[in-house]
Amino acid sequence: MKIAILGGDGFVGWPTTLHLSDQGHDVHIVDNLSRRWIDAELGVQSLTPMDSIQERCRIWHDVTGRRIHFHLLDLAKEYERLKSWLADHKPDVVIHFAEQRAAPYSMKSDRHKVYTVNNNISATHNLLAALVETGIDAHVIHLGTMGVYGYSSVGAAIPEGYLDVTVETLDGSTAEQQILYPTKPGSVYHMTKSMDQILFQFYAQNDGLRITDLHQGIVWGTHTAQTSRHDQLINRFDYDGDYGTVLNRFLIQAAIGYPLTVHGTGGQTRAFIHIQDSVRCIELAMGDAPKAGDRVRIYNQMTETHRVRDLAQLIADQTGATIMNLPNPRKEALENDLVVNNAQFLSLGLNPTTLAEGLLTEVVEVARKFAHRVDRSRVPAVSAWTRDLAEKVDYDPEGKKLRAV
Repeated sequence: MKIAILGGDGFVGWPTTLHLSDQGHDVHIVDNLSRRWIDAELGVQSLTPMDSIQERCRIWHDVTGRRIHFHLLDLAKEYERLKSWLADHKPDVVIHFAEQRAAPYSMKSDRHKVYTVNNNISATHNLLAALVETGIDAHVIHLGTMGVYGYSSVGAAIPEGYLDVTVETLDGSTAEQQILYPTKPGSVYHMTKSMDQILFQFYAQNDGLRITDLHQGIVWGTHTAQTSRHDQLINRFDYDGDYGTVLNRFLIQAAIGYPLTVHGTGGQTRAFIHIQDSVRCIELAMGDAPKAGDRVRIYNQMTETHRVRDLAQLIADQTGATIMNLPNPRKEALENDLVVNNAQFLSLGLNPTTLAEGLLTEVVEVARKFAHRVDRSRVPAVSAWTRDLAEKVDYDPEGKKLRAV
């Protein structure tokens, strides 16, 4: 198939691109390279050295003989170019990763909130409107987040997208309905993903677009079978307080002798998935496309849940790292449970990768190999959800900054 991967230069987009190209698909990356500009803004770089997207594609061709095509295009700002591109290339599948993905970055300031909303919502709506206008019957696969559900529990498993409810009618009888599971976003980033769901619901029912929405957990790990084939194909590895996911951050902290920074009690329960399972789920979703007129197909794309403090203890036991509890910059419950239904991907044949010691060791080894590239001042998570929380943030967990005497 001809596949357009929007945001194919990113943390999940790049390994997905390689995975699908390796299967023989004609893959096109459409990206504005904004993630690289954000690195420059934050004064940080991927732990793993990343070549330009053009060089990455050239190396892949040298290694495999397969071509990946790159197109520089801003989905949120260049609607007419997007529409023309779709009309010219007519992809069979459009995989939509092209959104600012970090909750902390979306809460850094009012400017970051506005950017996240403008970029994420406009990119999604521009894509949907352009598909309707061009009449292209492409299967849209969107990478959403488990965070749309919030991180609370009512003692029941979170279903895959839809909730059965009973409502009382005017005559006193009851009627059964199935609604989108109520969202409770915990950041502006999560709010944009919640808004994406409404856009998808409308365009599926109004225009018959075929859409799959993947509510993904926190991604960890570095290598996939394809990124391991050449040093220059390695995936990016974010360790900073804005973009580094919690497990990867713990692993880099352990590798460089930095305390494992647990915010609050560490009682927050999160859903996780390994990067190689993430790309496998995209493949499985492609093979289970909805028909025109079907409602949006929603999967919970995760394999296991863990409390943050339990993860920290697991890494500490394995590596000898110390654990440090810090004030939490996020506005969230001190403790929460999280039970998630992920039966659909399991039924399609997903064999989950869990937190095996060997894979954790693999990530630590990658972190140690490139430890010289770490800027320790960028490790703390300091983007606060509110002004009050900002006053409590610890900007210097190691106590290494100069102090007045």
